[in-house]
Amino acid sequence: MTERQAEIISLIRQEVKPALGCTEPIAVALAVAKAVEILEEKCPCMRDGRWRMSADFNVNVSVSGNILKNGMGVGIPGTGMIGLYIASALGAVCGKSEYGLEVLHDLDSRSIERAKSLVENKKVKIDIADTPHKLYIKASVSVSVKPECCHGSYCPETGETHNDGHYASAVIEDDHDNIVETCFDDKILLCSHKGQEGCDGGKDIRDYGLTVKEIYDFAGSVDYRDIEFILDSRNLNMALADEGLKGDYGLKVGKTINCSRHKEVFGDDFMSYAMALTAAASDARMAGCTLPAMSNSGSGNQGITVTMPVIAYSRMYSVSDEQLARALALSHLVAIHIKGYLGKLSALCGCVIASTGSSCGIVYLRGGSYTHVCSAIKNMIGNITGMVCDGAKVGCAMKVASGVSSSVQSAVLAMDGTCISENDGIIEKDIEKTIHNLAKIGSIGMQNTDTMILDIMVCK
Repeated sequence: MTERQAEIISLIRQEVKPALGCTEPIAVALAVAKAVEILEEKCPCMRDGRWRMSADFNVNVSVSGNILKNGMGVGIPGTGMIGLYIASALGAVCGKSEYGLEVLHDLDSRSIERAKSLVENKKVKIDIADTPHKLYIKASVSVSVKPECCHGSYCPETGETHNDGHYASAVIEDDHDNIVETCFDDKILLCSHKGQEGCDGGKDIRDYGLTVKEIYDFAGSVDYRDIEFILDSRNLNMALADEGLKGDYGLKVGKTINCSRHKEVFGDDFMSYAMALTAAASDARMAGCTLPAMSNSGSGNQGITVTMPVIAYSRMYSVSDEQLARALALSHLVAIHIKGYLGKLSALCGCVIASTGSSCGIVYLRGGSYTHVCSAIKNMIGNITGMVCDGAKVGCAMKVASGVSSSVQSAVLAMDGTCISENDGIIEKDIEKTIHNLAKIGSIGMQNTDTMILDIMVCK
């Protein structure tokens, strides 16, 4: 493995990871869980894990508008409830930050009941943060302690007196699992805000300097053993798809497409199969299924959409594991590359980006060249750019299905030598310029759209 290949693989591992539940409320749960863990670590009386089930604590969460938008209407795994309030409460009661985006892995019936009581007793508050960050969460947790818990009101851990208990906070910024700041009783414990003096910023995706050409060459040349791990995407997301096809989740988009009663409408071909599998996985995930998804760029739905059409092709046409792994690497990386310019959250629906990645994966499995891959990307950008994100919800499965339809169509046209011309719309001759144009529209051009969508949602 070359040094550059190792760097690209580290990027895949960074951006492709399991996530239990929609990543916006899950990120909120993660921030709350981290704040609670700081209390447990710093205060001796809170080191008995059972205290979470009876502690008199209050949870205050401030989030960016995009986090609020994507967390308002989505199902929280195992609870039958939606939204950030129950997600925050669960983070306090049973969340473990070591699990990352699977922070609620230890969810059980007692935890759910305890979390519901916190919400009912108004122990959880959510507000909108004044922040330039599209992805921002600050979770503050305060807890009252008995005088004898900390040797009177004096805490030997901090050497200070606390008459009103303790509080801790955790801040997540720019990435769903990127904890950039932690505090305990006004003392900063961690600071890694990007660009802030005295703090260590992380590496941005754009710092990797990827291009579509390098991604295509990497997928075709890297040692299979070094990317075999990416087949975990198939295992996790296929399990979600199977669950969505069996159960009555959300709008049952995937199950309906797959239903034998509608074969005269949807047919029995690859496109319908790919749409059914992908939408079914989204149906299950957005309705609160307790199975994790393999996410991409912090989004479970994006991870589903970037993989399932490629997986569907491999299942229908008996593709080898090695070829599937290479196609998935290409698909994941194209989505990561585009998302690096767009940002993790925006007014542009993530399935536009994810289905562009899957179109490239399908082209690869059909023997396509770099030129064919570029054509597929241009066809996608010329087709469904402008699909808006109006929050995470069960209806996302319909958008996912539309994205898959466009993905397959774009791949087939590309393989036939058909590509949208640089004379059309935002398409350029150069593929990287085309991607930049898409990103500008999603990140800058649609800012007012983003604000308007949020205003409509919160005023309903």
